Amino acid sequence: MPIDLNELREYKGGKPDKYRTYMTQRFKSPEIVDQVLEMDEQVRSLQGERDNTRRLANKLQKEVIGPKKKAKEPCDDEVAELKELQKKVKGIEEAIPLVESKRNALLGKIGNIVDPEVPISQDEDADNLVVALYPSPPELEANPTLLPSPLGTLEYTIPATKPLTHDDLLWRIGGYEPVRGQNVAGHRAYFLTNAGVLLNQAIINYGIAFLRERGYQVVQPPFFMNKDVMAGIAQLEDFDEQLYKVSGKTDDPDGATEKYLIATSEQPLCAYHRNEWVPESELPLRYVGISTCFRKEAGSSGKDIRGIFRVHQFDKLEQFCLTVDDLEVSQVEQKRMLAAAKEFYEALGIPYRVVCLVSGELNDAAIKKYDLEGWFPGQQDYRELVSCSNCTDFQARGVGTRCGQKKQGEARASYVHMLNSTLCATGRGICAILENYQTEDGVKVPDVLKPYMGGMDFMPFVRGPMELSKGEKGKNKNKK
Repeated sequence: MPIDLNELREYKGGKPDKYRTYMTQRFKSPEIVDQVLEMDEQVRSLQGERDNTRRLANKLQKEVIGPKKKAKEPCDDEVAELKELQKKVKGIEEAIPLVESKRNALLGKIGNIVDPEVPISQDEDADNLVVALYPSPPELEANPTLLPSPLGTLEYTIPATKPLTHDDLLWRIGGYEPVRGQNVAGHRAYFLTNAGVLLNQAIINYGIAFLRERGYQVVQPPFFMNKDVMAGIAQLEDFDEQLYKVSGKTDDPDGATEKYLIATSEQPLCAYHRNEWVPESELPLRYVGISTCFRKEAGSSGKDIRGIFRVHQFDKLEQFCLTVDDLEVSQVEQKRMLAAAKEFYEALGIPYRVVCLVSGELNDAAIKKYDLEGWFPGQQDYRELVSCSNCTDFQARGVGTRCGQKKQGEARASYVHMLNSTLCATGRGICAILENYQTEDGVKVPDVLKPYMGGMDFMPFVRGPMELSKGEKGKNKNKK
């Protein structure tokens, strides 16, 4: 899923200095741009050498060997020279794809452009840009120009806190069985039960209704993808850090039938129009993907080990939109998707803040990413609920989704812009609801979910707090 190579070629109107700057802003080496251009020059040099050698061979055949054979004159030396030229052409033609492959591999390491709104930094805690707070704190009411503001310097009154955290609450309402889940499927596994299942399905069904009202088409994608299709979408490091591999046929030593479980429905939806040409008149296309997602959570050891906030398997509703090949249009669409996410959590009654992430936290595809962080009163902290990204044509190139017509004189073809935004990862949505709607003897059901809860409007505690594990008891003993 690389950028367009012509964006780096000065002779094609490209501006490599821009991408050196973007790589620097992403805190990655700008030298990769020069390495790509160097390899591209090698490709063109080999192509030129091949063409010149082929011309010499054709000239030798036509102007020397042909006439000599016609005149029945000896031409053994010339035939030998021709064979050497043909051998050289063959060798060059075998070398070109190898150099192109190395060039394209380097090209795949160059990230997308960086939107001007993005703070250039690697420090999320200090420099993530807060662009929205809900509900509005007194400081924002008194000073409407308070936002946007860097997170590290912003001072405001946080929402109220409450005593219990989501893991304890979900246990008390009889909503999950973590130990039994771990006995069956290992670390971070769980069974959802009773109220937990009802909440999970209520969020899904409400989310579908919510986005259908806003013109989204509902899609339930495959839960695994062919390796070659996934490779056109996911970053290489995702294969090891996030994705579970599913073995294919037993008689497949080369792994040609390998598949990967999806980490988000964004991945199969990226390929929904793979190798298609979408008429501009049909754009924008807006989808809500409903899927179970699977993530290794490598690098998250020790984080959120209790509850269902960070798990290997969860359900999620994902906004996925395609627009024409126009940056201003896709920027507007990203704001529209973010607005839908904000309205969703306001309807659920979850306080939140929205931050524009620093450049050092962007993946290669995204030019700008907003995170909506819900307030968790039991943890007394904001936690990520939504990630909303504009990937422009970066992913579309990886899957060959074109649009429009290449205009005369332009070096680059038109590809759709692809955008993605969580609506709700249901596990995290459940956690946020439990902490915000807790009472002394149970948890209230948000009004918008009541029609989807089978008549339940309150989830009473049916048991006491969960016992600490041996490891947690040990930690507490050490603290003393």
